[in-house]
Amino acid sequence: MDSWVRFNSQSQAKEKVFRAAQYSCMLLGSTLTKSRAASDLQRIVSDLEAHMSLTRKLLRLGNSVEALQAAKRAIHLSDGVLRLCITIAHLNRAMYFACDNVLWAGKTGIISKLDHHKWSQRSFRYYLFALILNVTRNVYEVCLLLDGEDRCRSTKSSSPSDVLPDDRLSSSSAVPATSPPALMFARLCRLMGQVGAVLYNNPPLLLDLLKNSCDIFIPLDKLGLYRTGPAFVGTCGLLSSVLSIVTMLHPWLKLKP
Repeated sequence: MDSWVRFNSQSQAKEKVFRAAQYSCMLLGSTLTKSRAASDLQRIVSDLEAHMSLTRKLLRLGNSVEALQAAKRAIHLSDGVLRLCITIAHLNRAMYFACDNVLWAGKTGIISKLDHHKWSQRSFRYYLFALILNVTRNVYEVCLLLDGEDRCRSTKSSSPSDVLPDDRLSSSSAVPATSPPALMFARLCRLMGQVGAVLYNNPPLLLDLLKNSCDIFIPLDKLGLYRTGPAFVGTCGLLSSVLSIVTMLHPWLKLKP
């Protein structure tokens, strides 16, 4: 099992390159359609996108095994929320890859009379569930880091008992009254600044959040839950593919566990 996982990881880099090429073709095809380019050129780009998609399905054969192995490792995490999100996300990825393998077998003629639409919709549902759990995990980790910074800041700040009652009274009377909307806006700006600082200081979390945020629009569009069009889907797929390639070139940027 472990040897298969090591062998399978060698094809992941190629799969990411083909993924970037596939969504580049999708983006290019949408641009050519809007610009009313020659139909032959549009057909060539569309065929190239289909070939890239089929090649990716071939390279993803056996990825379900790796996803199941990752789920087994995630079961032993100490944090309950991370354990739940990561384990179920990997299980959904395993089911997504299994459906994807069935689709590959159908497209190559190994399985005849396959309902491609049904299996495609089924695979994208599993893909969407996995991405929702990944985004939930990202948000949870951001909340953990914010909570840690707040505790660190509170321990460093001076205790309220150090301030004399007269000083507290004079300082509170000197503060002008602020309307609730302005106060809420100030708190929101402060929170967004803290989130930005946390993500800036944690590049792996930032890249993973950006990648999952881009990827989530792909199954939403394919399932018809939120139509964005091939241009937007192609852009999101290309960006997430580039981010995945960056994390493979620089392993320290990969979010762990």
